[in-house]
Amino acid sequence: MMAKKHIKDGIYLVIDPAMERQMLLGQLRKALTGAVAAVQIWDNILPGEDIKALVEQVIALCRPFGIPVLINNRCQLVYETGLDGVHFDAIPQDFFAENHGNIIVGVTCGNDLATIEQAVVLGADYISFCSMFPSATATSCELVSPEIVIKARELTDMPIFLAGGITPQNMATLSSLPYNGIAVVSGIMKAAEPHEAIKEYQSKLNVK
Repeated sequence: MMAKKHIKDGIYLVIDPAMERQMLLGQLRKALTGAVAAVQIWDNILPGEDIKALVEQVIALCRPFGIPVLINNRCQLVYETGLDGVHFDAIPQDFFAENHGNIIVGVTCGNDLATIEQAVVLGADYISFCSMFPSATATSCELVSPEIVIKARELTDMPIFLAGGITPQNMATLSSLPYNGIAVVSGIMKAAEPHEAIKEYQSKLNVK
């Protein structure tokens, strides 16, 4: 595995492997002409899907841009492919008990301050709050209180990403929050022109 990469501030793109393969790759290819901080392959894998093949295709598209690619939950794939890291929906204690210094590790957080504290203690590289707004792709997430995001920044200086139902139209309501970027799925991958959608999101980012 190559040296550990780091996720920059900005747009964290989440892709859905349930999307038709050529459509997914085509939309991703267009999105990468914008400025993407990272790409995560969501754990929404259809039965019989050759996930390793998809992972390698995504990596091949992202590597020339230096964009890190992460998998959602399935950390074993990091060791079997060229993935740069893993994003967990829940913290697995046995994973953090081992040495994973060259892997980017992210954790989904909600309104439970204990999860944030645990991510800090266990050495996660970033946290992502889900869901800031109602979302069709974040149905398992609770709505996050803005106050919990503020408390998280008091606990850690690690990058904070916001996720769930975020659109350019509602981003103004997030302007008072301390965050490093936003995670987006359909707002980019289902856009007619993904790179233009990224530009619109970037124009609203509250990231200095």
